[in-house]
Amino acid sequence: METKSVDRVGSGSDVQPTTLLRPLPIEYTPEYCFERLHHLPGCVWLDSSMPQAELGRYSYLGVDPFMRVRIDRPHASAVAQLRDYIAPFRQSKLEGIPPFQGGWMGWFGYELGRSFENLPRAQHNDFNLPVAALGLYDLVLSWDHQREEGWIVSQGFPAQEGTARSKRAYSRLKEITQLLAGVPKRSSTNHGGYELTNLQLAPQYSTRWNNWTSNFAPEQYRSAVGEAVEYIHAGDVFQINLSQRLLTRATASSPELYMHLRKVSPAPFSGYADFGRIQVISSSPERFLRLDDGCIETRPIKGTRPRLSDPTADRGMGTLLEVSEKDRSENVMIVDLMRNDLARVSDYDSIEVESLCGLEEYPFVWHLVSVVRSKLMEACTTSDVLRCTFPGGSITGAPKIRAMEIIAELEPTVRGPYCGSLGYISFAGDMDLSILIRTITACNGWWQAPVGGGIVADSKPDLEEQETWYKAEGMLQAIDSLK
Repeated sequence: METKSVDRVGSGSDVQPTTLLRPLPIEYTPEYCFERLHHLPGCVWLDSSMPQAELGRYSYLGVDPFMRVRIDRPHASAVAQLRDYIAPFRQSKLEGIPPFQGGWMGWFGYELGRSFENLPRAQHNDFNLPVAALGLYDLVLSWDHQREEGWIVSQGFPAQEGTARSKRAYSRLKEITQLLAGVPKRSSTNHGGYELTNLQLAPQYSTRWNNWTSNFAPEQYRSAVGEAVEYIHAGDVFQINLSQRLLTRATASSPELYMHLRKVSPAPFSGYADFGRIQVISSSPERFLRLDDGCIETRPIKGTRPRLSDPTADRGMGTLLEVSEKDRSENVMIVDLMRNDLARVSDYDSIEVESLCGLEEYPFVWHLVSVVRSKLMEACTTSDVLRCTFPGGSITGAPKIRAMEIIAELEPTVRGPYCGSLGYISFAGDMDLSILIRTITACNGWWQAPVGGGIVADSKPDLEEQETWYKAEGMLQAIDSLK
């Protein structure tokens, strides 16, 4: 297959660099490519496993980044450092192919929020989880599911001089092309490449699901819900998102688990990220933020009901969610929070709620989803947007800062990737990040699968605990069927 090269001028540079493009054969699906490339370092797959028109239009796969960054602890310059690292490679994007053509891919953990505000941390970080792990990718495979097209995009970075960059771009493209034509490598059998280790775990309690423990006993979680309701009645907050961490021993490699999960519980913001000791495996339905040519979109989810096997009863369950005053009020609170966050970086008159409490269906649950859009203020950057909005309001509560303080008090362990974000920040300054719910963190031979829900003034502890199990069902069924 002939390589197509496209010459273009990178913004802020006098050098005319060359971006190499190669169309992918139709049989080179994301699944096919992942099977052949997942063994490479820094494999990240932003996978629209449940295509939904514009939501699930694109998928991206990056491997072997030319720079990797792990942020071990929150600090004020964390996001600024990422901005500075990518600055020498900034350039506009090519039209006619998927918009992410290289840049940062990876995850931000929930605790990165402590970089922006003076917040306490949960008592236990028993897996020594960092607050972020990302790679800077000069080669990306991308797919436009709407047009049924795929591409390899090779930028040639970190080389900057024209000839050197062109040579690297061609060498990288050739290497990946050869790997894609080869036989898939078997997944590692030792659960992500790391031996099981004896860790000093936070206290664990039996659950209703075989082989899974929780960092809360059932009565402890219900008690924590009661404490959250007391904070709400006292006027501290309007809403708190409270979660429990489910834990079990890994029984398969992380690539095997992800390929299985995406079949059983597909979602438009699914993804996989492997940065060595930790793999993030997600079937998230929720977009946190998209920044595209200065336009910002957030899609907070609040409101959940289980799916039922009988079609009539199932539709009735969705209708009950649509008319639920409690769930709609939760959703509206988070919409107001996100509007306030976006107002710090947006032209104020541009902020609009395009959809309020829309009903969406997924394999195991119904959700209420809202859509808020705005226009980025001219003086603001991608890092400003992250600083002013992270983490997402749907997984904190409102007001956000006080809710996060109470979460650190009530939840015994750090969240890590859960309730953070997975996605990209491109060389062009665009960004697309999910909210990491329905997410498994594989680490040191263990699988962590936290689940949570929003607590409001009229929350009932028993029902709130039950809701966490509705949300966990897709992941836990996937794992059980894998065994």
